[in-house]
Amino acid sequence: MPSPKKHILLNAFNMNCVGHINHGLWTHPRDRSAEYHTLAYWTDLAKTLERGLFDGLFIADIVGVYDVYQGNVDTTLRESIQLPVNDPLMLVSAMAAVTRHLGFGVTVNLTYEQPYLLARRFSTLDHLTQGRIGWNIVTGYLDSAARAMGLSQQLPHDERYDRADEYLEVLYKLWEGGWDDGAARRDKQARVFVDPERVRKIVHHGRHYHVEGYHLAEPSPQRTPVLFQAGSSGRGQRFAARHAECVFISPPNKEAARNSVAALREQLVQAGRRPDDVKVFVGAAVVPGRTQAEAREKYADYRQYASREAGLAHFAASTGVDFGRYDLDAPVDYSPGNAIESASKTAQQHGWTRRKLLDLFELGGRYPAIVGDAQQVADELQSWITETGVDGFNLSRTVVPESYEDFIDLVIPELQDRGLYKTAHPEGTLRQRLFGEGDRLPARHAGARFRPAPDPHPLAPAGGRA
Repeated sequence: MPSPKKHILLNAFNMNCVGHINHGLWTHPRDRSAEYHTLAYWTDLAKTLERGLFDGLFIADIVGVYDVYQGNVDTTLRESIQLPVNDPLMLVSAMAAVTRHLGFGVTVNLTYEQPYLLARRFSTLDHLTQGRIGWNIVTGYLDSAARAMGLSQQLPHDERYDRADEYLEVLYKLWEGGWDDGAARRDKQARVFVDPERVRKIVHHGRHYHVEGYHLAEPSPQRTPVLFQAGSSGRGQRFAARHAECVFISPPNKEAARNSVAALREQLVQAGRRPDDVKVFVGAAVVPGRTQAEAREKYADYRQYASREAGLAHFAASTGVDFGRYDLDAPVDYSPGNAIESASKTAQQHGWTRRKLLDLFELGGRYPAIVGDAQQVADELQSWITETGVDGFNLSRTVVPESYEDFIDLVIPELQDRGLYKTAHPEGTLRQRLFGEGDRLPARHAGARFRPAPDPHPLAPAGGRA
């Protein structure tokens, strides 16, 4: 198989909770997921990923609970299906302190956050990580979240993205347009910390948001964090084509992945961007072994602890369908709802019954597992890259920490031997390492138009490319 010219990108896919994607494996005797509420759990993980030269740690999050399956949260609580779940942003500073290169893509639901304060939080983390922060933009899909936040029901699917477009406009004004590079002079002799002439008030009065104020943080290394997005619906792809720099997809097979990537690349061009302006990551669960037999034994061992029902309860929330109401082989009504549109569409296209879904979730989650020795795993990962056009993988955790340790010790060397994976951490911000075009959004990105005209007489060196 010919080697692609690009290096595979790798994120560890995790969440500040016990059960994330591969449900039930918290019961495995070697699993440490129940320690999610301790700093050592996260700093140890960060150091492990840094050793493995991972590009980033992608941290999922939800607001609300999974209460669709059987109409309650009983299974959700028993199996800890993303409940309890702690704030992901709180983890970043501690992990950044024990690493130099690892990036952090953190999920925040914009529907329930004010853009003015969110702008400061991400600027703060961009400063503290020296430019290693990214934001996974989500609009939410759980009715339980809407009720918890004081709404009678969540907003319609496409309206959530309409609001998100305006939300990003407010953030670009703050991040990109609020301060000039060099506005913070730090001039002790002149008693001027910030030059007032180089800071401007942001005024935004739109359909959904009204903001008048100064961005509270001085320019950070990236200004705008690297923008991640995971929507695969038609409206979600249009949003991604305008804003996203990294897109996360969860296709059921390579053909679906190839079609999704091709559609996204086409929409990027229509939006005035380059086809490769977005890095596409696909979700994957990997169970490697020193031999094929060892890998299969490990997979069989993991299966004993996995919960298929928990995987079904998670998918019920994703589609808005209570599978507990259906017999094993009864046709399922996937009529359009207000949850994750792409998940419902995929399930409907494949005619997935409750029995079929339980079969799919034999490792407790929706990602088909890649099981084998280092050569077999590398073959499959390489196949996804060459056959679908994706750029890398979000590796879900199975048994923590050994799932990441095994991948690093067994698979990474094989990928490096094939020239498919870096052998050292590149320097620079997360955006620079992913795209090689500088620390800031490129001029062709929608956010760049909110920058002020360049100052022909700067008073201090600019902090990175404007």
